[in-house]
Amino acid sequence: MIFRILETKVAKELSDARTADRRYMELALTLGRRGLGRTSTNPAVGAVVVKDGVIIGRGWTAPGGRPHAEPLALERAGQAARGATLYVTLEPCSHHGKTPPCADAVIAAGIKRVVTAIEDPNPEVAGQGHARLRAAGIAVDVGICAEAAARDHAGHFRRVRDGRPHVILKLAVSQDDCIAGPDHRRVAITGPMAQDRVHLLRAQCDAILIGIGTALADDPLLTCRLPGMADRSPRRIVLDSFLRLPPTGRLAKSARETEAWVLASPSAEAARATLLGAEGVHVVRSAAADGQLQLDAVLRELSRRGVTRLMVEGGARVAASLVGAGLVDEVWLLRGPKAIGAGGIPALHGMPLAAITAAPDFRMRAQETLGDDILTIYDRS
Repeated sequence: MIFRILETKVAKELSDARTADRRYMELALTLGRRGLGRTSTNPAVGAVVVKDGVIIGRGWTAPGGRPHAEPLALERAGQAARGATLYVTLEPCSHHGKTPPCADAVIAAGIKRVVTAIEDPNPEVAGQGHARLRAAGIAVDVGICAEAAARDHAGHFRRVRDGRPHVILKLAVSQDDCIAGPDHRRVAITGPMAQDRVHLLRAQCDAILIGIGTALADDPLLTCRLPGMADRSPRRIVLDSFLRLPPTGRLAKSARETEAWVLASPSAEAARATLLGAEGVHVVRSAAADGQLQLDAVLRELSRRGVTRLMVEGGARVAASLVGAGLVDEVWLLRGPKAIGAGGIPALHGMPLAAITAAPDFRMRAQETLGDDILTIYDRS
């Protein structure tokens, strides 16, 4: 009987400890998300220092990627960090870059235990940070909230593993799976709540990409227009093989306020590049075949230039090409309540929307009602 009571007590203590670990890690993840879209090429990490059940330090990766989350949290904890537990959403780095290793800062602070959500696949880290901590006598636990951390750090992981950004395809579709009216006429599909969610997603990405067809048809700004978040607008990128983007359009005219890039084929006219460059547009030449940009080469080039999270907003040809090439990692499908009817432009050129919604390559992760609209998020399985 005594042993059974002790077993029950130990099991409860372990359960309570796991619950506390999860709660503090969820806070660290929330803090880390503040940096999404602002820390490239470093991951957006969150960190929390806890001692005797009290949070004594918090940190998240600063804009531009430095300082890292761990030293910021430890600095805020001060001397109280000695003997405390550090919760961090990604393995502390172990190599000298532009800043000293975070693992060394953790050791110097006298941290007793480190709880990490997930190991960093970067070959310069890849378990070495955890090994350094253990060698210093620090207890290390790995795996709390690992799935959520993998999503938050997907851009970093994809860049390290595949040399390209994590691609998020956003589609706003009518009840009959269309994205525009006849002749590509712009149609209001979703309401204010859905549109606000899209603007928040823009703020959490390093760049937003559209095709030249969408740029010519809509003359969009592609900025984040949530109150107080204009400075969180991502780089705007247009796939434009022959440099047809008008220098008088809104994208070009706003290029000095918010970065605008045009990816063009090597054979595009230099004179057109000069006109766009005069407005502040950055023209990037990328590999092309028969005048068409090669999407895998485009993504590698963007990754090389620091893009880890790429949001794709249009149009139907670009979306279908990325889906068909297996280059979409996440889909945000916003469905409005009304149909467009005859002549509407399908969401994916030359393929049904079921290529996402009913494909074994994608699994539904979440669904949410936003006013009259429904947001469904799919992950590549």
